[in-house]
Formats: sequence, C-alpha cells, structure tokens
Amino acid sequence: MSGELVTHRGSCHCGKVQFEVSAPAVLEVWHCNCSVCTKKQNHHFVVPEGRFTLLEGSVEYLTTYTFNTHRAKHTFCKVCGVQSFYKPRSNPDGIGVMPHCIDSDTIERMIVREFDGRDWETCIQGSDIVGQSSENNGCD
Repeated sequence: MSGELVTHRGSCHCGKVQFEVSAPAVLEVWHCNCSVCTKKQNHHFVVPEGRFTLLEGSVEYLTTYTFNTHRAKHTFCKVCGVQSFYKPRSNPDGIGVMPHCIDSDTIERMIVREFDGRDWETCIQGSDIVGQSSENNGCD
C-alpha cells in the first residue's frame, strides 16, 4: 500500500504498552487463518521495524509466545493480555501492528487482504506480504 506516511499512536487495553508507527492513513490489513491468528483474530498491517517505536516504559509489560517454527514472536501485554503488535514469521525484518489497537484518529480506511496461513508454505510463495517490511514500501 503506498501513500504518504502518518504517525499512528496505539496501545494495549490497559495502556501499559504504548507505541507509535509510521504508516499510510489507508492501511493494507492482513487477515490470516493459521491456528493462532484464528484464535486471536490477528488482523494486522506490516511495517519495517524502523517505522515502529515502542514508547518508554512499555517493554517491562511485554511477554512473548512462540510455537511451531518459533520464528513469529507474538508479544502481548502481561497485564491485560492484548497483542498490539508482533514480529511475523513472514516479515522477520518488520512488525505486524493490529489496527484495532491504534488509538489516534489517523486511519482513513482499511483494505483487507487474506493470507492462507493454514497452507503457509504455499501461500507465502504467491504473496507480496514479504515486501511490506521493506523501507521503500508505503511511501511514494
């Protein structure tokens, strides 16, 4: 998704984990149907790691869950249990951010794309999700 970058500000439910992320106002949001994403309703947009800032004091409230290949790092708040962001298996150089955890009024709209995580190995081959963590993605 291309477009001018804006600063989105977000948090978990209790507010202990807070972040800022630079991304377009029109977000390309991925819906994945793998086992963990289905259970958590993990809808997310991907940005390069350098466009994501965890705000001061937040790190002490994070914990991480991994499974299967242990490449994805599912971080969530130790207090309220909300996952605001994570490190996706598909984008180890990026961050997957949950648009429903954006607190600022900076999202114009979302374009939803499907990712077949149940058949991850096949789907990743035909998907452009990997390129979304490139620094050149999202800005014209």
